[in-house]
Amino acid sequence: MKKHLDKRRQNSESLDLEDLKIPEFVWTGDGRGHSASDGFHIPKCPVLVFINTKSGGQLGKVLLQTCKTLLDSRQLFDLSEEAPDKVLDRILKRLKDLTEAGDEVAGEIRERLRLVVAGGDGTAGWLLGIMGDLRLEKPIPIATIPLGTGNNLPFSFGWGKKNPGTDAESVKRFLADVMDAHPLQVDSWHLAMKMEGTTDLGLEAPHSLHVFKKSTYELSCAWSQEKLQIYRGGFWNYFSIGMDAQVSYEFHEQRQKHPEKFSNQMRNQCTYAKLGCTQGWFCPSCRRRASSKNINDLATVYVLDKGKWTELKISSSIRALVLLNLPSFSGGLDPWGNPDDKLSHERGLTVPRVDDGLLEIVGFRDAWHGLFLLFPHGHGTRLAQANRVKIVFQAGSTSSHTYMRMDGEPWKQPLPESHHGNPTEIEISHHGQAVMLAKEGCIAEAKDEYQHPVAPQDDSSGSDDDETKRKFGAASTFRA
Repeated sequence: MKKHLDKRRQNSESLDLEDLKIPEFVWTGDGRGHSASDGFHIPKCPVLVFINTKSGGQLGKVLLQTCKTLLDSRQLFDLSEEAPDKVLDRILKRLKDLTEAGDEVAGEIRERLRLVVAGGDGTAGWLLGIMGDLRLEKPIPIATIPLGTGNNLPFSFGWGKKNPGTDAESVKRFLADVMDAHPLQVDSWHLAMKMEGTTDLGLEAPHSLHVFKKSTYELSCAWSQEKLQIYRGGFWNYFSIGMDAQVSYEFHEQRQKHPEKFSNQMRNQCTYAKLGCTQGWFCPSCRRRASSKNINDLATVYVLDKGKWTELKISSSIRALVLLNLPSFSGGLDPWGNPDDKLSHERGLTVPRVDDGLLEIVGFRDAWHGLFLLFPHGHGTRLAQANRVKIVFQAGSTSSHTYMRMDGEPWKQPLPESHHGNPTEIEISHHGQAVMLAKEGCIAEAKDEYQHPVAPQDDSSGSDDDETKRKFGAASTFRA
C-alpha cells in the first residue's frame, strides 16, 4: 500500500498540467493548420471535466473551484448550469471541423480526448447514456470521481468508493491516474417500458429514462393510443426492483428536501441504514406498505432462452430483485459472488464479466440476507444469467405502485390497478458497449486470461420495435 501511495505521489509531482489542457486554438477557432512537425505541443491526455456540484454535499462545488486553479476553466463544466450533450456536441463539432480543414493537432486531440465525470452513479450513467446516443465511431473513455453515496461505478473501475480529497494535490493525483488509466469495454443495457395510464413519471424519472413518443410500435399496438406510454433508457451497473429500491427512493426524497443534512458520506450511509429499518427491510413483519410485497406478488419475470421466453422461478420470500452488470452493488458489495466450479457446471453458469453480454439476476429476502455479502463467499440468491429479460406487472395488482432503481437513481413506478387494463412491461436487452477508464487491477477486469466472446443478441423473439432500441434517450438534443 505504501509503495502504491508513493508511486501516485511521484506521478502527481511529475505531472505536467499542460498535457491535460486543450490548446487555445480549439476554443478561439483559429483556422490555420497546426502540425506536430511544426513543433506545436500536443497534449498527451486532453480532458473535459463534468462536475455535478449537487453531489457530495458541498464537495462538488469545492472540487470545481480547485480544478479551476489547475486547468483551463473552458474545459470545466458545472452540470447544474450546462447540459453535457450540448457541450460535447459543440466541442466535437469544433474538433471535427478543424480536422477536416487539415489541422493535424485537432485530430490528435480528438483521438486522445478523455472525459472526467464527478458525481454519483446516476451522474456517471447520464454521461454514459449521452455517449451512447452520440454513436461515435470512437467513443470517448470516461473516468469517474466518486461524489455519491454508493459509488459503485467508480469502485468497479478502481477509482474508489469514498468521496475524494478536493485539495490541489489530491486532484493532481487523480488526474495523473486518469493519464495512466487504460480503456475497458463495458456492456450497455437498454430498457424499454410500456405502461398504460395517464400518470407521468415526470421529474421522478432518472436522467437515463425518457418518454419515447415516436414509435412504430405505438401505431400498431392494440392498447389505447391515448393511454399508452413508452419509456426507454439504459444502464451499465444495475437495475433493481422492490424493497431495496424503495429504501433508496426514501433516502433520495429526504436528500432532495434537506440537502444540507447530506453533506457527509458516512452520515449518509447511516441514514440509509436507518431508513432500511423503518421501511421494514430488516424486519418483513414490520413493513407498513403494500409496495414492499414479494416480487412474485408484483410481477412475472422471463428470460430469453434459445429464442423463447421462459418464466424464471423465484421464491416467494424474495423481496428485491437485482439485475447486475458490474461486480459492485450497494457500496462495493458483490451480490453474485463466486460460485464453485461444480455449481457453475450444474447450472450452466459462467464467470461474470463486464463485457460478456450477460446480466446476473440476483434476489434478496431482506437486509439480513444482504448482510451475507460482508462475509467471505457471501452472496444473494443466484437466479440466472441472461442476455435478455422481460418483467410483466399484471393488471389488478394489490399494489398501486412499486419502486425501481437504475444505476443509483430510484423512482416510484405506478402499476396498473384495473383488472381490465393492460400490464406494465419492461424489457431489458444488450445494447452494445461503452468505454470506461480503468485503473490496473480493478475488480471490473477479468479474473482469467481467456477472453470470452460477447453473447450474441437474440432477436428471434420478435422485438416490438427496433426504433425504441435505437438510442438511450439520455441526451435531449438526440432524442427521437
